[in-house]
Amino acid sequence: MAHYAGSCHCGALTLDFASEKSPADLGARTCQCSYCRKHGASWTSDPEGRAELAVAGPVSRYRFGTKTADFLVCATCGVVLAAVSEIDGRLRGVVRVDCLDDSAAFLAQAAPMDLDGEVLDARLDRRAQRWTPVAITEKG
Repeated sequence: MAHYAGSCHCGALTLDFASEKSPADLGARTCQCSYCRKHGASWTSDPEGRAELAVAGPVSRYRFGTKTADFLVCATCGVVLAAVSEIDGRLRGVVRVDCLDDSAAFLAQAAPMDLDGEVLDARLDRRAQRWTPVAITEKG
């Protein structure tokens, strides 16, 4: 399994995204919602992979729209590292490609996506099928 490291700007939030797939196969999705456009965010996920987020500083959680996902924002530097949602008792998420050390390899395959018209049940089903299993640990 390949490991892709990433972090927020100040390093208080770090990420290890593991996948059998290459960055070209995973690609990136550039969300067209108002929040992601304002942040210039692109995302990737692998339902067969895993993401481990380590929190060593203050983190804010931001919810909007359907209020079914938390955007994890470093409270020190303001960078959004991931979005997570609890689905069927399991935490799943998408990682922000822009925060990965090898972001260019993912962004070369970026494609816009617009999910504004997606109904809630379809949104949760899509996340259950496509988002990555996530573990979050607190670092002292």
